[in-house]
Amino acid sequence: MWLQDIKKSEYILGAIKTTAVFLLILYVFYGTFAAAPFLIPVWFMYMRDWIRDTAGKKEQQFRVQFRDSIQEMSAVLKAGYSVENAIREVSRELVPLYDKESRIRKEYDRMTHQLELKMPVAEVLEQFAERTGQEDVEDFVNVFVAAKKSGGDSITIIRNAVRIISGKIDTEKEIQTMIASNKLEFEIMCAVPFAIILYMKLTFGEFLSVLYGNMAGMIIMTVCLCVYIAAYCIGRRIIRIEV
Repeated sequence: MWLQDIKKSEYILGAIKTTAVFLLILYVFYGTFAAAPFLIPVWFMYMRDWIRDTAGKKEQQFRVQFRDSIQEMSAVLKAGYSVENAIREVSRELVPLYDKESRIRKEYDRMTHQLELKMPVAEVLEQFAERTGQEDVEDFVNVFVAAKKSGGDSITIIRNAVRIISGKIDTEKEIQTMIASNKLEFEIMCAVPFAIILYMKLTFGEFLSVLYGNMAGMIIMTVCLCVYIAAYCIGRRIIRIEV
């Protein structure tokens, strides 16, 4: 759902970063480019993780944007606007807050256009939830549709839903901020083995020379690389906390 939000320039930077890490692995563990064809899966694995992380960041950015938009909608509804006009008003209010290429601006512009085409507001919001596939959006839309069908005080129900969803997003953002230091520690720990081996190669190259240019050394370094990759994957699972 969020891959479309990754810009072409970001993909290029991601590919450059992945290639740099790939070349570093070749130099540290093998000291030659001859092993490159055998390590291509490592390149794809790292690039896949980069795409997954970047897509996750895009989703988190959207959640914050969505929170701001529904909080604004709550204020507009309180002022007496209908839901249809509230969407139009929020679309205008988002202009100074976010770039026109931001996902939230695009979604509200699209919903405004659909309303101009006389589409029912419930259908407009349901399509919004379907496009994003985001749990918070789906919860908001489900509450709205249920309120419309029940014939109750839909404005009050929507405002209560906004308060609950906004509180949930704020809480999860605080949790992510708290565990950010652990993620940084993990990245530092991932870099330490490379730093140690690079230091040894640059200062005591003859000490490590027995590990390069021969089959026994290549086997030993391959085993070390496999252990490193396994530890990296386990660490990634630990820090990828779903809140």
